Amino acid sequence: MVEPRIRPAVRADDAALGALDRATWSPLHAVTPRPRPPYGPFFDTQHRPEDFLVAEFDGGAGSRGAGSGGAGSGAGEDPVAGYIRVVRPTPLASNAHVRQIQGLAVHPWARRRGVARALLRAGALHARNQGARRLTLRVLGHNTAARALYEAEGYRVEGILPGEFHLDGVYVDDVLMGLPLE
Repeated sequence: MVEPRIRPAVRADDAALGALDRATWSPLHAVTPRPRPPYGPFFDTQHRPEDFLVAEFDGGAGSRGAGSGGAGSGAGEDPVAGYIRVVRPTPLASNAHVRQIQGLAVHPWARRRGVARALLRAGALHARNQGARRLTLRVLGHNTAARALYEAEGYRVEGILPGEFHLDGVYVDDVLMGLPLE
């Protein structure tokens, strides 16, 4: 299996990451409404390129393999397979040793190819290189596949906020998970 290449995002990734974000929106993990046109820019003052790592397969659409079942971001040759957003959860100095994953997306054509695992590992290394001692994330309780992946990568449940979100008529738990980076 070809491994994805992980690199820092650049401002030129805006359109591809915006399209990826819309292609991967799902009530399984999103607490915000489905994006509707007109679409704004992906990057803004709260979502800066330096907060993102991008996974891609070299070679564009041909690297997707036979039977991938989907197009890229609309460019036809866009190799972007996924992204992870790793940021400080608060601006407090007392919390500067923590980073939080606040976004992980893998394009449908790139799923089951190790992209999420590669992004999680790169995100942990990125956080460690910034001096972080912990990496945290939040996942919806009913997203069992994501929870299993995070646990397989060493994350442990650190807390549960029961019924924190009301989605599609159902109360859903918010599960807090963490990974020590030392």
